Amino acid sequence: MTGPRFTALAQSLPATVPFVGPEAQERAMGHAFRARIGANESVFGPSPKAIAAMAEAAPGAWMYGDPESFELKTALAAHHGVGFDNIVVGAGIDGLLGSLVRLIVGPGDAVVTSDGAYPTFNYHVTGYGGTLHKVPYRDDAEDPDALIEKAREVDAKLIYLANPDNPMGNWHGAERIQQTIEAVPEGAVLVLDEAYIDTAPGGTAPPLDPADPRVIRFRTFSKAYGLAGARVGYGIAAPDLIMAFNKVRNHFGMSRVSQAGALAALADQDYLRAVQAKVVAARDALAAIALKNGLRPLPSATNFVTIDCGADGVFARAVLKALVADGVFVRMPFVVPEDRCIRVSCGTEADLAVFAEALPRALNSAR
Repeated sequence: MTGPRFTALAQSLPATVPFVGPEAQERAMGHAFRARIGANESVFGPSPKAIAAMAEAAPGAWMYGDPESFELKTALAAHHGVGFDNIVVGAGIDGLLGSLVRLIVGPGDAVVTSDGAYPTFNYHVTGYGGTLHKVPYRDDAEDPDALIEKAREVDAKLIYLANPDNPMGNWHGAERIQQTIEAVPEGAVLVLDEAYIDTAPGGTAPPLDPADPRVIRFRTFSKAYGLAGARVGYGIAAPDLIMAFNKVRNHFGMSRVSQAGALAALADQDYLRAVQAKVVAARDALAAIALKNGLRPLPSATNFVTIDCGADGVFARAVLKALVADGVFVRMPFVVPEDRCIRVSCGTEADLAVFAEALPRALNSAR
């Protein structure tokens, strides 16, 4: 009796996931976290109008969702001032990244990213047999010039750049990003991950040019809109690239409930602005907690603050381990030298009080 005949590529890959979820950690500990401030979810939650819309849609969950996400795509196109054919909707940016890589990357094809940048993108590239080429961060930030230079060197088909950046939280201004788009080599596509754009200051995102074939811009309802669990992301790009997603995407991957929630959340910009103000206040509070403990908070345009623990990765991991053991879920960058930091998501006043109380103990334990 034989088992499944995996492809050679599948056999060569490790059985892993890019992130260990807080639920898995809670099961291992045998208790819940006191503060869940590690996954950059919005603890402030979705708009009440989005919650009501999802509740209203729930009895219809026996039906598949609209495979075209017509109403949501129409609303997104109007919101951004682009055409309906410039929008693709999918199961979060993660799902859309998988579809994009499947469309463009074959075995051995070169892809460029930053060493330490969002690991789920790398997961998709290796899953389709692509070859990753990485450049280091520069001054704790993604280096657009190095990304472009490496892309030219290896004839990359995709170039990944997050702005604002995860896991460091910093950002480049619109002019720098537009210069990067202009410099994309012939035959390459810039994957501009703008998951945190709704928490960034004005002047971070260059104007949308929906006809430009050199870039696809990904955005999400998982961060400022507070719908991480609903899994709704979207891409903005030239029509030919958007149309190509229909060749590989999961056409029934968006539930009716998720589509209804995202549509209502998009319409409630007043609530979004209220969340943005809470994020700014929480970032300031996290920075103050870090400084009080002799640590350095990095500037942030996201819904988290990356905190330099002042030593090396071994020390930062010890701090993180102690926080987790104390019931505080946080994460950290994976790659030297950024792994000297921990990364803490914005939280409620109660969440931040728990973090403020636990951090000195964690630092003492690590020392």
